Amino acid sequence: MKRSRLTQAAVAGAVAAGLVLAGCGDTDLPAGEEQADLSVLATDVPQIQTLKKLTKKHFTAQTGITVEYTVLPENEAREEMNREFATQAGRHDVASVSAYEVPIYAANGWLAPLDSYVKADEDFDQDDVFPNLASSLTGEDGKLYAEPFYGEGSFLMYRKDLFRKDGLTMPPDPTWQQVADLAARVDGTDGASGICLRGLPGWGQNLAPINTVVNTFGGHWYDMDWNARLTSPEFRKAVGFYVGLLRSHGQPGAERMGVLEILDRFVQGKCAMMYDATSLASSIEADSSAVKGKVGYVPAPHERTEKAGWLWTWAWGIQQAAENKDAAWEFISWASSKEYQELVGREVGWTSAPAGNRKSLYEKPEYQQAAGAWYRQEYTAATDSADPKDPGVGPRPYDGIGFLGIPEFAVLGTAVSEQIAAAIAGRQSVDTALDKAQDLAQAAAAKYRGE
Repeated sequence: MKRSRLTQAAVAGAVAAGLVLAGCGDTDLPAGEEQADLSVLATDVPQIQTLKKLTKKHFTAQTGITVEYTVLPENEAREEMNREFATQAGRHDVASVSAYEVPIYAANGWLAPLDSYVKADEDFDQDDVFPNLASSLTGEDGKLYAEPFYGEGSFLMYRKDLFRKDGLTMPPDPTWQQVADLAARVDGTDGASGICLRGLPGWGQNLAPINTVVNTFGGHWYDMDWNARLTSPEFRKAVGFYVGLLRSHGQPGAERMGVLEILDRFVQGKCAMMYDATSLASSIEADSSAVKGKVGYVPAPHERTEKAGWLWTWAWGIQQAAENKDAAWEFISWASSKEYQELVGREVGWTSAPAGNRKSLYEKPEYQQAAGAWYRQEYTAATDSADPKDPGVGPRPYDGIGFLGIPEFAVLGTAVSEQIAAAIAGRQSVDTALDKAQDLAQAAAAKYRGE
């Protein structure tokens, strides 16, 4: 069976089924202040906080365009974004969209194409953007609908000092079983957990790393006839491995911890290893980090596949209903530019520059020197991750590494992630969680089976 196309009907059906969720509203301007020229909705990550600090001094000063940011945790930002774009309310001109949302939003006419802006803006240098990221932000009509603010793969980070203390050696290309063995041996050294992993529910939270484990263990969400496979031996083994590793050697309260929470633990020295996004390295090597200079970086662990890392980007898209599209492009062309990366490098530090989106950054001696501990692994992850169209073992009817490229996944993935989080918390077994998840996945794909 061929891959399904993202039609308007499919997207509208997913929205009706629950893609638009209740969430937090806009951040209001203080009483008496004038409305900003642009409203930008973004996820709360360190790169966005840096962008906020630099916007008024540089972008507004140069263009006269004022910007009001609404910055929310990832799950809340997605809820706000889904509601906003589905209704085309026009309250946010620009939003940080991902490689998952762009094809869906573009197919439903919710994003404005950017091709004419890119063509007219020679200084932007579109050819400098990593082609795989540009491809992930292109609709089925061949038009470009977003520009990457930063890109990321995934890799394993480990405390070199703790490994030396315990006489351990990290393999240059580890398997998950090797990681589990190392976690058991280093667990408790200087009070650190053996490994920190995402456990918080959310399709962009615990399912992002879990899906890479499922892929490399040989699991699939669906077979080629769209029958759910979440109770297959491979899927059970992968999820059982992940849950077991967290419960045995992971951080306490893992079911409540997403990417920001485990990053916080890692930079405080409370984790011996962490598997997560390459974009976290700049925070790990920041001056405020307790583990700066003590961390090693190796590729994403694998098992049955040669590669296992994900490919991801947070990118800037313009809402089709936005009234200030020209100003919105000026903001995007600044925030996603080589010049902005250089600005961050000069004023904040090269390790804080948003990375993984442009080839030229990796040619700069300043970045190479500042990011010496990880930039080669980061570059490799950005250019040589698992193939989104073939990330695991055997054929599958959907694209995606850390997610499934179908509209239903936003709702389905979150529901499945909640079942797995309950297993991480010890409230149910992995088998029970996957039995429930199997029913959810089978129902979600009914229309692809022609039912």
